[in-house]
Amino acid sequence: MTDQRIYNFNAGPAALPLSVLEEIRSSFLNFKNSGMSITEISHRSSYFDGVINDAVKRAKRLLKLSDRYHVLFIQGGASLQFAMVPMNLLSKGETADYINTGTWSTKAINEAQNMGKSVHVVASSEDKNFSYIPREISFNKESKFVHLTSNNTIKGTQFSDFPDTGGIPIVADMSSDIFSRPLDMEKFGMIYAGAQKNLGPSGTCMVIIRKDLLDSVNNDLPAMLKYSTYSSKNSMYNTPPCFGIYTISLVLKWIEEQMGGIDKVEEHNITKADLIYDHIDASSFYKATAEKDSRSLMNITFRLPNEDLEKTFVEQASKRGLGGLKGHRSVGGCRASIYNAATMESIYALIEFMESFEKENK
Repeated sequence: MTDQRIYNFNAGPAALPLSVLEEIRSSFLNFKNSGMSITEISHRSSYFDGVINDAVKRAKRLLKLSDRYHVLFIQGGASLQFAMVPMNLLSKGETADYINTGTWSTKAINEAQNMGKSVHVVASSEDKNFSYIPREISFNKESKFVHLTSNNTIKGTQFSDFPDTGGIPIVADMSSDIFSRPLDMEKFGMIYAGAQKNLGPSGTCMVIIRKDLLDSVNNDLPAMLKYSTYSSKNSMYNTPPCFGIYTISLVLKWIEEQMGGIDKVEEHNITKADLIYDHIDASSFYKATAEKDSRSLMNITFRLPNEDLEKTFVEQASKRGLGGLKGHRSVGGCRASIYNAATMESIYALIEFMESFEKENK
């Protein structure tokens, strides 16, 4: 480990690349020789113009976004988007399809329904405790969009590919796997992602929205709840989360310049996940909770023979410098979140601990 840092497997806020943290540390007191911290500079200054424009340009390059897409930064996390999406995109008489794959998509559905919006749950994996991704889905041709959660951090499931919606734009909550793999952006009308899992610190949400959806935004909404407000002001209608956006720009720089782009990041993520899943599958002591064809590359959820052993596992792992392995409070068990920033060193350390723990407790 470096400077007594642990191997961080927390689901969010999650690990950031060490080089990003070091760059933040080196410039925190005096950002670009301004004599001010990044947390002190004006969002109306040329210093911050450079920060936010760099973040937007890097996001567009990495995802190969055309000029049809706008990159926005909105406070309130992904949870606010559960309401903003139907609020902005569904007018009276319009409807949308939702796919339910667990906690976060369930919350999105509930929020839309609570506002009286017309939504259809066209597929759900609730019948098997959300342990899989639905495959056979019939969409309503009249729907304005299809909403889905690309990766479920709690259940450890992920869309390995995205459904053919017949041209209906997908609106995706990608909070936990954005920039982890290439995307066919032609399928997506909108992507939103809370930063605290794969992008930066908590408090910032990146929204990527296509112009045709942006142009259809309801105009009778409060200014701070309209996507058009953010797009027209380069996300600076009010004071934005400057430090969060700065960190995001550094993470995108790391992906682009140190990791070699999203294709390389995907290869790295597949390798990491395969190592852990292979170890779990070869064991009679550990058991993965997600079905094989639906397993997440970001959040590996697994159980041990009993809850007492799981508690001991988490406690002993923490003493060995392996943090954040406790499963979500709603489901229990164990979970290793291995987002982009998780290193191969951390993966090998986890597997080594899993091997020794099994030998001592089998």
